[in-house]
Amino acid sequence: MASEDSFDGRRVALVTGAARGLGRAIAATLLERGHDVVLADLDGDALRETQAQLDPGLRRSDAVVADVSERGQFEAAFAVAQARGGRVHVLVNNAGKTVSRPFFEIEQQEWDELMAVNLRSVLFGCQIAGAHMRAAGGGRIVNMASLAGQRGGLVAGAHYAASKAGILVLTKIVAAELAPHGVTVNAVAPAAIDGPVMQALGEERIAQLEAAIPVGRVGRPEEVAALVAHLAGDDAGFVTGACFDVNGGVSMR
Repeated sequence: MASEDSFDGRRVALVTGAARGLGRAIAATLLERGHDVVLADLDGDALRETQAQLDPGLRRSDAVVADVSERGQFEAAFAVAQARGGRVHVLVNNAGKTVSRPFFEIEQQEWDELMAVNLRSVLFGCQIAGAHMRAAGGGRIVNMASLAGQRGGLVAGAHYAASKAGILVLTKIVAAELAPHGVTVNAVAPAAIDGPVMQALGEERIAQLEAAIPVGRVGRPEEVAALVAHLAGDDAGFVTGACFDVNGGVSMR
């Protein structure tokens, strides 16, 4: 029978791609809900600024500059998280790269780079955290996917969509592997969420998107973060291998 991890004591979460956008919102929400949070990102300046804003006393967080598409750097970030409380309770694989490119213009280097950031990092995270949580008898892994991984890219290119589709399948495989050990693994698939990528589209394009969304607006990062925080908590112990859509009804299953 699988162990039931109630996460007694200090909870530690590692969030990748935490310097801005969804990663920042997720880190903020986890801090608000009592976790110690290790923020990892490739952009050191933005990362340290975010940490200072979210945790002014720098008492409940660490900031680690890391390229999590490289296994050694992911392991180093995870070690920092483990050092905070002896174990890591939550991993949010959020690091990602969005590129808009017509299908026939995608070149090998760009394909490989995007797959490394978006998908290979999730593989590494699930392997590193999964082994640790399996030994500890419980944990939560949340992988950030996208509506693009279900129906193709609406804004980004085919390589982005393919990487996010890979995350959905990988989530199910890892969930089945770790379920007997009290570790849940789920995916969250946002679409049309306010942030740097959305803002780059311009007001006219955003207005067009909002008109096509049943709730009549784009989503807020905090709405995605709240769902991630729920999946990271005690009450989500019977939820694993699932994908949760956060898209305002633009795609219903």
